[in-house]
Amino acid sequence: MTDYVIETTGLRKEFRGRRGLRVAVDNLDLAVPAGGVHGFLGPNGSGKTTTIRMLLGLARATQGTMRLFGEPVPHRLPAVIDRVGAVVESPKFSPNFSGRHNLLLLARSIGAPTTRVDAAVETVGLTGRDRDRYKSYSLGMKQRLAIAATLLKDPQLLILDEPTNGLDPAGIREIRDTIRDLGERGVTVLLSSHILAEVQQVCTSATIIGNGRLLASGKVADLLDSGSTAYAVEIADPAAAARVLGAAGLTATPTETGLRVETHDGAAVTRTLGEAGLWLTALTPLRRDLESVFLELTAADTLGNAAQAHDPGADPRGGVA
Repeated sequence: MTDYVIETTGLRKEFRGRRGLRVAVDNLDLAVPAGGVHGFLGPNGSGKTTTIRMLLGLARATQGTMRLFGEPVPHRLPAVIDRVGAVVESPKFSPNFSGRHNLLLLARSIGAPTTRVDAAVETVGLTGRDRDRYKSYSLGMKQRLAIAATLLKDPQLLILDEPTNGLDPAGIREIRDTIRDLGERGVTVLLSSHILAEVQQVCTSATIIGNGRLLASGKVADLLDSGSTAYAVEIADPAAAARVLGAAGLTATPTETGLRVETHDGAAVTRTLGEAGLWLTALTPLRRDLESVFLELTAADTLGNAAQAHDPGADPRGGVA
């Protein structure tokens, strides 16, 4: 049995329009491990929603393969769809019914036990507000009710496409807490988003895409440890320290409290400055956040596309949907 609940290989989606051919998803290999919360990250227009729609059978792939729980989709989608919950577009609820009444009607329509309504309401934190009319709900509460609706199927996989769009900080926190709780309960959550600070707080693994292509994938901790490492240096004479470090081949830039030095080797900073008679007040490793990783990867991808656009031999079909 596969260790991945979602797998795509060489996935591609092309759109043809009056402006010619556009490529929304370009040879994407996606692997989402079972358990926990997996971030599916990329700028707006990078192909996240298109990929999700193909996985759910709402759009047809141009080429490539997809699997959910090891089953090929869309061919075997009916066999696994009951194990999948998804919030891709704003669901339609009756505004004059309570949240609970809406869920009860939905449970009956899909043949789910109505006893699951209580569990779903509790999981998303709507206990005490579930009997209020839907039209009185805040946007964050509406999003949580949408998640509750997907939980009526008791899914093993939950796919959420930009669930915090348009929410205020309180609403974002509510959705974040709900997603974290679901991951801890054993549900695999695929969280599509471009809000990196929020994603970093709940995701155990992540995939970053740009222009429909895979840029990086892995455990969040590994992504944060990849690439450049820097140290914050506090010292009495930052200007002199910057000159000494620069002469030693180390990049040092001024900050409000001292210097930022790009290096993996903190001992080299201490040694270089000490040999010049300059002594540190503090040396602190700077841990990258997911936003900086994301910006580095997408900036490099943008530069690569610009270079290709100026190359007479470049493939003219590349693009963003």
